[in-house]
Amino acid sequence: MNLLVRGRRPARRGEAHGGLAARLREPTQVVFLALLALVAVGWALVALGGEQFLTMESIVGIQQRSAALGIVATGQTLAILAGSLDLSVAYLVSLSSLVAAEIMAGQDGNIVPAVAAVLAVSALVGLVNGLVITRLQVHAFIATLGVALIIKGIVDHLYDGPAGKVPESFQLLGYSRIGPIPVSALLWAGVAVVAWFLLSRTRLGYRIYAVGGNEEVARLSGIRTGRIIVLTHLLCSVCAGIAGLLLAARLGAGAPTVGTDGGYDLESIAAVVLGGTALAGGKGGVAGTVGGVLLLAVLDTIFNQLEVNSFVKDVVRGVVIVIAVAVYARRGTRRSA
Repeated sequence: MNLLVRGRRPARRGEAHGGLAARLREPTQVVFLALLALVAVGWALVALGGEQFLTMESIVGIQQRSAALGIVATGQTLAILAGSLDLSVAYLVSLSSLVAAEIMAGQDGNIVPAVAAVLAVSALVGLVNGLVITRLQVHAFIATLGVALIIKGIVDHLYDGPAGKVPESFQLLGYSRIGPIPVSALLWAGVAVVAWFLLSRTRLGYRIYAVGGNEEVARLSGIRTGRIIVLTHLLCSVCAGIAGLLLAARLGAGAPTVGTDGGYDLESIAAVVLGGTALAGGKGGVAGTVGGVLLLAVLDTIFNQLEVNSFVKDVVRGVVIVIAVAVYARRGTRRSA
């Protein structure tokens, strides 16, 4: 009744889809404009030092360095869009690399069982995360941190260093290229496209946005919010497992610290935030996350070519993330007003 009195009407399905498309486009435009600006600044700074920035070697390096983080960040996007997050992904990446390398044991015939085992273990971890959050009503931060510490304890107890062996045929996943494009980048692109299709073209995607936007309203609308949160955590963990497989292929063995050394927990959240996905959930998308990951990768490439020390790197990255969040927040406030 109030809608009719104010001259409004309920949105039709097509209009709702258009609204979702608008929410997906706007943050993506901002992050890719920022990426172009960063490339221009990096090119100028590196040129002042008498070197070239966008060489074939550097472009391939950016793709290879960003692939594992991009896969993890894609899964993290799903969890954050549902109003949750996952801090266990870094330790799960390490565990996945160890499981893969131990089962493969250097034999080509063990590749399929190893991949299946990694996906099963990852899905189990995601299921535990989701059930602890939904059934035990533990906040996602605490629940996934607790699971991360459990995985850390298991890995530290069983392994002192690299273990297992990855056959040479599987190592092609980490190093081979098709022209200028690494196979690892194609793997990331495939994962990102599947996640994008899930979010923008399926009923599950609309439900993820609904739960992240307002869980109580989604529940009253008939959505089983608990199932959605569990499923997003399961998918997030599977993405971490895929990243673990990729890193095992690069290293030729499993490593108990490969996930934490890469900082895939906080780095993935940072990439998602840079891509315009709201930490509160319900707004953003995978395309923006791709831009956020590439922005971090380009930033690292610039630092490496300028030989900037690690302290300055961390400071600048932190400032970039804070500024990005502030810009998105101000834009959101201005639109609401």
